[in-house]
Amino acid sequence: MLDSKKSIKIMMLGLRGFPDVQGGVETHCENLCHELAKQRCELVVLTRSPYTRKIQPEAYHGIGFKRLWAPKSKTLETIVHTFLGVVYAALNRPDVLHIQAIGPAVWTPLARLLGLRVVVTHHGPDYDRQKWGWYAKLVLRVGERLGMRYANDRIVISETIRQIIRNKYGLNSVKIPNGVALPNLSNSLELLEEFQLVANRYILLVSRLVREKRHLDLIEAYKQGYLEDWKLVIVGDADHPDEYVKQLKLTSDATLGVVMTGYQSGDTLKALYQHAGIFVLPSSHEGLPIALLEALSFGLPVIASDIPANKEVGLGPEHYFPLGDVSELTKRLQYWAERQLTNEDRESIRLWVEERFDWRRIAQDTCSVYRNVMELRTEPL
Repeated sequence: MLDSKKSIKIMMLGLRGFPDVQGGVETHCENLCHELAKQRCELVVLTRSPYTRKIQPEAYHGIGFKRLWAPKSKTLETIVHTFLGVVYAALNRPDVLHIQAIGPAVWTPLARLLGLRVVVTHHGPDYDRQKWGWYAKLVLRVGERLGMRYANDRIVISETIRQIIRNKYGLNSVKIPNGVALPNLSNSLELLEEFQLVANRYILLVSRLVREKRHLDLIEAYKQGYLEDWKLVIVGDADHPDEYVKQLKLTSDATLGVVMTGYQSGDTLKALYQHAGIFVLPSSHEGLPIALLEALSFGLPVIASDIPANKEVGLGPEHYFPLGDVSELTKRLQYWAERQLTNEDRESIRLWVEERFDWRRIAQDTCSVYRNVMELRTEPL
């Protein structure tokens, strides 16, 4: 029986890195690692060189970082970096290699052949994303199949994904959702001045600039809503700009009241969340949306498309609209713009989301998966 007081050496792979790296998987890993470090886990995160700088463990909560080379290429970045990461892990022999997402999971059989214990977290069926071409979708489907079949254990972030894995592969998995850290609120109105915003009088969307986030639906609904003195703020950037990003920027420039801030982090992002009037997530594809949870952690009224991942958050029907239905989204914007939440209302929202999506409990459950996997023999496939 494994000593529960013994520290566990974990190597994490499949993300670009953190801090200050855009992405849901990156945000997930940053928050998870903070809490895992408190659970007697010795962590080394393998990061991609184009996105991260050298960080000393003592400067970041004791988490270790190893920058490995990766080509900044939409098609090659993940698969090349993950291969190098698996080789690095094989040389350094962590107790568990934790691979994040199904694209990197394509190398799970190699990791097992090299004698590593492997946990794979499935963040969502990325092959459904509109941004990928046929080759990338093929790799993602293969990655899902190999990762789920050959990992020592599987984590999924939602019930929807758990059902996918059960139906497609006949395999069980451990559901451990995304979480949220309840932020401390502060007076930070001066940070809005750069974007000429007024507190509680703007709609907010925070996401990568990719087609499945459906920014254009939100811009059209904002135009149709005629919300007097309200602005629409789109926070985020594109990793690999394409025709969609060009169209989005042209549409934004042509629409009065739309503000594109680019990628934001730290105090500026916190201020944009804290002082928004409404948060909207109109996307067609999500795993379990961290941006939506973050908006709730600031006590914001939120609106989201009615895809299963968004509905799994568990909000009331007034918060959802049919995917792609701009008319219904317009009505939801008008509905929430007319309502002024009190401080008590917002605090109630904050406590609700903290209770349901607590990172401390999530880290404890993840650590239990690690310890169960360590009970297994380490024979290769």
